[in-house]
Amino acid sequence: MESEIYQQTNRTINELFCKAKLLPGDIVVVGCSTSEVVGSKIGTNSNLDVAEQIFTALYDFLKEQHIHLAIQCCEHLNRAIVVERAAVPCAEIVNVIPQPKAGGSLAATAYSHFEHPIIIEEIQADAGLDIGSTLIGMHLKKVAVPTRLENNKIGYATVVAARTRPKFIGGVRAVYDEMLL
Repeated sequence: MESEIYQQTNRTINELFCKAKLLPGDIVVVGCSTSEVVGSKIGTNSNLDVAEQIFTALYDFLKEQHIHLAIQCCEHLNRAIVVERAAVPCAEIVNVIPQPKAGGSLAATAYSHFEHPIIIEEIQADAGLDIGSTLIGMHLKKVAVPTRLENNKIGYATVVAARTRPKFIGGVRAVYDEMLL
């Protein structure tokens, strides 16, 4: 099942990359309940092996595209973010080390694999994946746009995706750049 999890994650992040029109330097936030991925209720069956497969698929793909990966911790750490220092060099860090039962397995895995991991309270990402109803919306830039994916399952977990776009300003006379929609 784990190699299947890797493949499902890889297809999902590839699809989000294409649909969100991500550019080098952008940030993708991911929240994940490995419990939901294995078919259990969120927060009841944290799984480091599954987290390893999901993290590897996300990290390898996004690193190749020069896009930063940000992993959302669970509610026990107030949905803080694990990210590479290079993604947000001036951010104010907080002091905590995610654990499978306090932060979540994916956050703990990211913290152990990133070259220079930091924890921050919030981020404004360009796109995101919510794997298993973890509520990532607070970490997306305004304006978040739901992004329908064909690859919307990882294991048993439903995946919801979003991209962001700049705010529209002006009025009836305004003209908008179609490339930014």
